[in-house]
Amino acid sequence: MPRRPAPSPAFAPPFAPAPPVPAGGSVTTDDDGPGFDGPSKSQRKRDMHALQDLGERLVEIGPDKLRTLQLPDSLVDAVLLARRITAHEGRRRQMQYIGKLMRHVDAAAIRSQLDVDAQQHRAETAIMHAAERWRDALLDAPERLGEFVDRYPDAAARNLHALLRSAAAEVARAERGRHYRELYRELRDIMVKSNA
Repeated sequence: MPRRPAPSPAFAPPFAPAPPVPAGGSVTTDDDGPGFDGPSKSQRKRDMHALQDLGERLVEIGPDKLRTLQLPDSLVDAVLLARRITAHEGRRRQMQYIGKLMRHVDAAAIRSQLDVDAQQHRAETAIMHAAERWRDALLDAPERLGEFVDRYPDAAARNLHALLRSAAAEVARAERGRHYRELYRELRDIMVKSNA
């Protein structure tokens, strides 16, 4: 078999040997080297995951609310498609794509708008639960109606006495009928107006 000629000095292998490890034990990468001003690779990954998490929140909100956020059409389409995807891997990849699209929008503005909406939702839910507690308390002890009127002065103009009697009669018959529900709605409306 003929021998191969030795490579000429002008020929360089396609790879460079690994740099020696310094005494400290860590090797600097191109991103960490001197003169690099951008975020580290770890920070970029954290930012991307944060955008994906924000994308998850977009997928969870209703389509009407999604349209009020004034997002690019490509992002809205991607979010709507993500809702229809049921396969785990397909959804994961779609969420990555949403995260990629989110790089081109003002994520802080979207996040703040979603936070305001979430806070509003929590406040509405708290009022609903409080109205349920007041309804149950008034049905158990109708004399507490004066306490409710003291706390919510708008209740004085409503005809709560008659509604409370009708709801109490339904509860006595082991029913949760129209007056029971109407009492809840009246109490909730009074509480909402006083908190506005």
